[in-house]
Amino acid sequence: MNFIKASIQRYQLGSLLLLVLLLAVVLPLSLDIFRLNLVGKYLTYAFVAVGLVMVWGYGGVLSLGQGVFFGIGGYAMAMFLKLEASDPVSTKIQTTPGIPDFMDWNQITELPTLWLPFKSLPLSLALVVLAPMALAWLISFAMFKRRVGGVYFAIITQAVALICTVLIIGQQGYTGGVNGMTDLKTLLGWDTRTDSAKYVLYYVCVALLVGSILLCRWIQTSKLGTLLLAMRDKEDRVRFSGYDVSNFKVFIFCLAAGLSGIGGAMFALQVGFMSPSFVGIVPSIEMVIFCAVGGRMSLVGAVYGALLVNAGKTLFSESFPDLWLFLMAALFIGVTMAFPMGLAGVWEEKIRPWWKSRRQALRDAAVKPPAPTVSATPASQPVEPALPEGIGSQRA
Repeated sequence: MNFIKASIQRYQLGSLLLLVLLLAVVLPLSLDIFRLNLVGKYLTYAFVAVGLVMVWGYGGVLSLGQGVFFGIGGYAMAMFLKLEASDPVSTKIQTTPGIPDFMDWNQITELPTLWLPFKSLPLSLALVVLAPMALAWLISFAMFKRRVGGVYFAIITQAVALICTVLIIGQQGYTGGVNGMTDLKTLLGWDTRTDSAKYVLYYVCVALLVGSILLCRWIQTSKLGTLLLAMRDKEDRVRFSGYDVSNFKVFIFCLAAGLSGIGGAMFALQVGFMSPSFVGIVPSIEMVIFCAVGGRMSLVGAVYGALLVNAGKTLFSESFPDLWLFLMAALFIGVTMAFPMGLAGVWEEKIRPWWKSRRQALRDAAVKPPAPTVSATPASQPVEPALPEGIGSQRA
């Protein structure tokens, strides 16, 4: 018991336990399956926000192209699901049975070589993580080894997001083009559209998210986390101390890309489609906003930021279809100006100190000894002054 308590205090897992209670107990009991599936969709974006806490909050590297890695992970899973949905029996009306429908529409007569690894589920799951990390390594290694950082790196990641979007849309015969990959219904024969399947996928998403947070928290409390903070604040001092700063940046950027790929794969499973609209510049900037609203130094805060922003987007679009974009912009600007460190900053700087002082005041009041009570002498009975020793006996 003491070990568990010490671990919770060391890794600051109290807020994570509250998040698990909310996601695993409160929301499933209080929401219907449609709304719960929406929450599961929001949680897929939280993977990207958690990765941004590591690469931006701790590493000091702002990436405006995380949607690329989210999309790569989503497309890797969608390609496996699409191949399963395109069996010869289901596609017997096509000119070439056994290939995805958009390939048949574009007069492709055989499965491209790029698609062959996605016939295997284990290999597809590996590529969900490895493919985004490989692209992230190419980008970060080329940039960080040449000491390209700051706003220049952010602009380069935006350019990569734009290039990937154009590439996916242009290669319609291989990627489905602007429509993306749709009609993703089964996973190894298991229908992912049923209510029970949605519950299972939701809890899988929650478990993977909690595991990702624990991994990142372990990194933060290790020597590597200390070096990341030192590198963010005084990069030259870390370099002059003998460390290769570029290797740390490459590692943390690849870690964030891998987490984004997991989120994209869970998105494809829960929503049932994948399109280039999740790869471009706009969704990448929105993902940065998730992190900023929750707090770029807080892993749990980033999850709350993703939930809050996406829930607000859904609520505003349903209630105010003509004004919801303005309301979302007001939310972003207001939170950024009023709370520069996000919701987590409000908790750490305002609520938590107040709560601690309040508890301490109650504790002090409980242990403070009661004040002594002085019995009042009745006014009708005068008090005889004390006489010196011996005088009383002489009077007697």
